[in-house]
Amino acid sequence: MSVSYQELGFVNTREMFTKAFAGGYAVPAYNFNNMEQLQAIINGCGRSNSPVILQISSGARKYADQTLLRYLAEGAVAMARKAGYQNPIALHLDHGNSLELCISCIESGFSSVMIDGSHLPYEENVALTRKVVEYAHGFDVTVEGELGVLSGIEDDVIAARSIYTDPDLVEDFVKRTGVDSLAISIGTSHGAYKFKPAQCSRNEKGILVPPPLRFDILTEIEQRIPGFAIVLHGSSSVLPEYVEIINRYGGKLEAAVGIPAEQLRQAAKSAVCKINIDSDGRLVMTAMIRKIFAEQPQEFDPRKYLGPAREELTKMIMEKNETVLGSAGRG
Repeated sequence: MSVSYQELGFVNTREMFTKAFAGGYAVPAYNFNNMEQLQAIINGCGRSNSPVILQISSGARKYADQTLLRYLAEGAVAMARKAGYQNPIALHLDHGNSLELCISCIESGFSSVMIDGSHLPYEENVALTRKVVEYAHGFDVTVEGELGVLSGIEDDVIAARSIYTDPDLVEDFVKRTGVDSLAISIGTSHGAYKFKPAQCSRNEKGILVPPPLRFDILTEIEQRIPGFAIVLHGSSSVLPEYVEIINRYGGKLEAAVGIPAEQLRQAAKSAVCKINIDSDGRLVMTAMIRKIFAEQPQEFDPRKYLGPAREELTKMIMEKNETVLGSAGRG
């Protein structure tokens, strides 16, 4: 049985992005796979009064069951309102790869979907994206398309190398597809291993520093489609403090490096209205769980290690919203 996102208490991303563009901030889009991650996102964004996009990837739907995830998300809205949070919440399909998947999500109450045809030849990407837009807009669901390819591995998204977005194509793509937002490639990358060590330099503390984002490409895209909402995927900072905790307690995250926070803040002040964060959430939870397992080896109650991991993730989200995305207080 199909259900509309309005019935579930979600909003689409149209007004979110209009306000973000005018206010010089980006709406956080946090991925979740289980209850604890979702609780942390709702509490972190509620406490910081930030709009939020709950993201579900196709991989998450396979892992947790699509029906269960939908009901979790629906319950999260009720949880937020009971706690007194009035910030807008969208439910978004991350990296949808087919019209059928997008339709399934729309019928399940998603308020926004992404159709990622970036791996296809340009004309095929345009045609597929247009089909999704035509269907989604009939239900007032917003659609995100993508031009350019991000390298890295995250869930079902795998690419060996980045292909920067060609500014010469963006105006044609937006006009012919009718998308509401556009994910671009300017140097971000999926996963915790976003860059090879050979691509990086080292600062005075010996920490790997990735190559800077291509703000020149972003600027040109802004000029080609002024006022249009831009999205950055693969934007976790791979927070060094949590990488260190993971490695200290038996992990092996060598040469893990992410996008510097100051570069993301710069992007958020531009036409970038949505920034995706997934790996940082995984790292925070893994770090806390490893720490508890090492320091309390007798512990076996999942609540005793998932609970602290959830709280740490909540803190990280509040910090991101305040200092990186600029979305705190914008709900």
